[in-house]
Amino acid sequence: GKEVVIANAIIAILTIGGQQLFSFFTFSCPCHVGQNLIYGLAFLGVPALILLIVGYALNNQTWRLVMGKRSHFEKVTSSNQLLKCKLVCFVLCSITGRALVAPVTWLAVTLINGSYYICAVSEYVPVYYHGVAPNVTASERRRILATFPCSQLVPPELTRARDEVILLLRYQSQVAGWLLIAVVVITVFLSYCLASCFSPLSFLHFRYWSSYVHNEQELFDEATEQHSRLYAMQHVKKFFGFIPGSENVKEIRIPSLREWQAISGLAFLKQVDEEHYDYSLLHDWALKERANGKYLRIDEDA
Repeated sequence: GKEVVIANAIIAILTIGGQQLFSFFTFSCPCHVGQNLIYGLAFLGVPALILLIVGYALNNQTWRLVMGKRSHFEKVTSSNQLLKCKLVCFVLCSITGRALVAPVTWLAVTLINGSYYICAVSEYVPVYYHGVAPNVTASERRRILATFPCSQLVPPELTRARDEVILLLRYQSQVAGWLLIAVVVITVFLSYCLASCFSPLSFLHFRYWSSYVHNEQELFDEATEQHSRLYAMQHVKKFFGFIPGSENVKEIRIPSLREWQAISGLAFLKQVDEEHYDYSLLHDWALKERANGKYLRIDEDA
């Protein structure tokens, strides 16, 4: 849908901006044998992994899938089990697709930029055709190559060889970045094509179903907000003796010290029977205690 496309575009743009700022302020290749690879791969892979985890965590479907339970009223059959497996796979693929937007954007942009890749693999370039210190040992040649990402550390006689190596690595990095983008675009397009081919709904029916699900979720959220507010209002009224927002309050209730202590502190979701839970300490107090105690009348002038 349009909302998904816009959301993905915003995520990609924010990732690109973040990558540019991240590279400008934090990236500085150590130019040392054995450290370049670790440093370059860390800057290339770790942010992508973090973005992937954040993408999973910020998707409501992830928690719906994790916290979902089979209905007690549903009869377990082989067909139901197969349908449930298909549904889980479909939802998991959908979640993964959304979560991959930011990390793939990060990887593509960093590869096209080339700095991380150059830092990571500079010491492993076969340079027999670049004329880089042909009369030195292999370990010394690696040490010289490891300094190539840092132009200030390269001797003047190796400047030309350094420029050739940097151009080669930048070419490899940018080709890899564009190949990654092409693979992702083709995969997404083919996935949508396959999903449309195997969909039991026609095009207009699918649009109607998508609209229905969207509207149902919006109405459910509105009802949840209003229902929980009205339900909580009854418990607050029982504790304080009036409904918040009322204009003609005749009396208020003065809670006792024991009651204040009963609703204070930390609480977890508590199951009271097979079908119901206590959502908070105030909820627990309102269901168990009678609203006796001291009441104070309010003057109309006040």
